[in-house]
Amino acid sequence: MNDSPKKAVLYARVSTADQNLDTQLHDLRQLAAQRGLEIVHEYADCISGARSRRPGLDELMRDARRGRFQVVLVWAADRMARSVKHFLDVLDELQRLNIEFVSFRENLDTGGPLGRAVVTIVSVVAELERNLIVERVKAGMRRAKLEGRRIGRRPLNVDRDSIWRHHVHGRSYKQIAKDFGVSKTFVARIITEKKKLVPKGFVQLPSEVTETISTGSVA
Repeated sequence: MNDSPKKAVLYARVSTADQNLDTQLHDLRQLAAQRGLEIVHEYADCISGARSRRPGLDELMRDARRGRFQVVLVWAADRMARSVKHFLDVLDELQRLNIEFVSFRENLDTGGPLGRAVVTIVSVVAELERNLIVERVKAGMRRAKLEGRRIGRRPLNVDRDSIWRHHVHGRSYKQIAKDFGVSKTFVARIITEKKKLVPKGFVQLPSEVTETISTGSVA
């Protein structure tokens, strides 16, 4: 009889860099110890739940297909997948590979049919909650638009011709950006647009020079 502990891996995910993975991993390590599991690897992602690419989860699934562990522990069901369909696809593949899925927050284990059914229900509720949040945000934006309130950043009110003149006078992008209180990227975009309007081979002179030539007051 083989009494060696099952090999387990941990998966944790946060949405932004200012959030901390340590809390999730601490709880999962304790859960693994309580169940007598041997942790062979820990996977983590710092990415939005809506994003399709997750390097940590992708690596976990590759190792699962190689038979490197028997149990996956996650802090919560909604940390695992980006949608209900994706979550169920992950569970189906793990089940096909004879790998158990355990969720700390929901206290669920797919080792039995009841656990799988409950996890599915929890995932549906989590997806519904996410959709409701999105709909509330959209409704708020629609209401603000109807009330005439501006949504997003106010557009820059900058004299683009003046930016071009500064460029013609030899000012650097950095200097122009500082003068007008805008970014160098914005300055570069304006100058690029202006250059397209200048005929090929035409040399743009500073306004002082053109005025001197037109009045014939050259010394």
